[in-house]
Formats: sequence, structure tokens, C-alpha cells
Amino acid sequence: MLVLSRKVGERLVIAGNITVVVNRVAGNRVTLGIEAPDTIRIVRGELEAAKGDFAALPGSKEPHAEVNARNFDSSVDTASASLRLAK
Repeated sequence: MLVLSRKVGERLVIAGNITVVVNRVAGNRVTLGIEAPDTIRIVRGELEAAKGDFAALPGSKEPHAEVNARNFDSSVDTASASLRLAK
């Protein structure tokens, strides 16, 4: 695991096409913006771990944790960049 320190506004670039931006730090909470191609699936870690729980529901084609919705932080300037937060 690579551990880095970043300040608000600083970025990490992964594989040339995924960018992680530190948007806000408030107390012990960090808000990140993630720019990635639409073909890259981004899921919060706790939802990925719970995926098996939802797959067992009768009639479920997809886990509820992977509903195709995007969550945007209203404090992020989405006009200047298409920041996609973790689903």
C-alpha cells in the first residue's frame, strides 16, 4: 500500500486516466473527487464487501449497493471538471 499526504486541491493520478482530488478536509472527514472513464466501476469499500448480502435477495438481478446513480457533493465545482464520487 502506498500512503501519501495530500492537501486540499492536490491530485493523485492513477494509470494516466484516473484522477483523485482532495476536495475538503474537515476534522476527521476527507472528501474526495474521482475522475475516471465511465468504463471504470467505482464503489465504496463497505458496499463492495456487502455485495454478497444483496445478491442473495429473491428476484435481485443486481445488488442494491450498485444502483446506477451518481452522488455529487454540492460543494464541488462540477462545471470545471466532471468529478464522479464513489458510487
